[in-house]
Amino acid sequence: MPKYVLWGSYCEDVVEKRAPYRQAHLDGLAIQKAKGILLTIGPTQDLTQVFGIYEADDENTVRQLIETDPYWQNGIWTEYEVKEWIQAIA
Repeated sequence: MPKYVLWGSYCEDVVEKRAPYRQAHLDGLAIQKAKGILLTIGPTQDLTQVFGIYEADDENTVRQLIETDPYWQNGIWTEYEVKEWIQAIA
């Protein structure tokens, strides 16, 4: 199954702004992880970007997961890019 890399950006003052949506966001990620779709995800140390790796049937599936996430819907993630990824070394 193809793998996809997510790179995205966070809004300004992310720590304060994400608070009302954080638990729903984490719960959704946990479901994706349990289903084997989300392999890993997390912010950069400076909290300006998010990085994730998904394993899904196609890019549209990944985009749908991102765009239904509370962080995207509420402007915590402000932009994102998805690229199909070739894992050279496991």
